[in-house]
Amino acid sequence: MDDKRKIIIREIEQWRKSKLLPEHYCDFLLNIYLEDRASQGKTSFLGITPAAIKNSNWKIWVLIFGLIAVISLTALNFTAFNLPMQIGVSLLFLFVCYALGSLQRLHEPLRAQILFGVASLFLLFIGVYMFRLYNIHEPVLVVGFVVLCSLVWLLTGLLSRFILFQLCGWIVLVFCYGWLLHYQLDSINWVTLELSWVPLSVLFGWLGWILHEKTKQTGTVFLMLSCIVWFMPELYGMLYAEQYGAQVVQLALVGKIFFEASLLFAFRKKWTEWVA
Repeated sequence: MDDKRKIIIREIEQWRKSKLLPEHYCDFLLNIYLEDRASQGKTSFLGITPAAIKNSNWKIWVLIFGLIAVISLTALNFTAFNLPMQIGVSLLFLFVCYALGSLQRLHEPLRAQILFGVASLFLLFIGVYMFRLYNIHEPVLVVGFVVLCSLVWLLTGLLSRFILFQLCGWIVLVFCYGWLLHYQLDSINWVTLELSWVPLSVLFGWLGWILHEKTKQTGTVFLMLSCIVWFMPELYGMLYAEQYGAQVVQLALVGKIFFEASLLFAFRKKWTEWVA
């Protein structure tokens, strides 16, 4: 493109010299091509260009690094705070990240996803950290908090229309369901294991098919989730291969892979339109 642009610019200069076009027309055409090249040369990261950094005010630098210093000192002295203060500081950080992400969602979607991602990971981290800090080890409470985090991620994805957060929320809920099966059922044979997951996979696929006409994004999430849940019995069986038999697990996994591949191939004209 640069070589073609140079050729065009040379041609315009020739038109000016030979007076094939009026001079002001030539100036107009040159300005168009030169401005286009200048605009393409401007690179930015998260909406910040090198020119913006070069021309930035010192007050902005003081503000940014002041905030970094405050956050660092707060993190280092977090354990010295009492419980209400710790909860307040955590909620304030979450509110700021989610609020800034919401404001940036339309104009800078990548920046918004980073802010939402930081807030989501922080929510999970600070909860588990505080459980350990106060010696709370009850599995039900920990898993309950993880379920709460997954619901927040799911809600974030639905409101922001970011598919990644919706999928992560559902996947974490699926793993929590797997934990519930593991600790609530006294004995899980292979038939019970398949019946605990395969109908759920079919349900997710059916929900995706029902919802894809209203919202393709949600339909795509449920389709992906259905494909993941389909293999959950085999993934669980790999962890307890000595109980179910390594060969049985491998045969079941290979069989399911070919079965799912056959379904996806047979209905490829439908689900490609579904997720497109």
